[in-house]
Amino acid sequence: MKKLLPYQRNAYILSLCLLLLVAACAAVICMRQQAAASGARVADIYQEGRLIHSIPLHEGNGGYTLTVAAAGGSNVIAVRSGRIGVIQADCPDRLCVHQGFISTSLLPVTCLPHRLVIRIRSLEDGEPDTVAY
Repeated sequence: MKKLLPYQRNAYILSLCLLLLVAACAAVICMRQQAAASGARVADIYQEGRLIHSIPLHEGNGGYTLTVAAAGGSNVIAVRSGRIGVIQADCPDRLCVHQGFISTSLLPVTCLPHRLVIRIRSLEDGEPDTVAY
């Protein structure tokens, strides 16, 4: 077997230390995301800037729907196990329906024609409340 030179041995040791540091950081990030996902969250439904419903989201929450009437139409909102989303709307573009279900506070569901916004907030600290682009 070929003997390593001192600088090669140091390079291997440094590479191993960096690899372990990256693995440790990835593990911490994954654990924080799992803890935030399992934390208590509430979906706040706003219409024309006013809070009209606050719905707790948890894993055991069975599926049910809620109809929100607006001037010129309505939205049907479905609450499923830890998720919420608009499943039916009579607005022209139906972008709120195509957005799908959300389970984090990173991106709210919005229906601009009906002035409806669904935001999720965490009852615990540690989860980001917005995303900056």
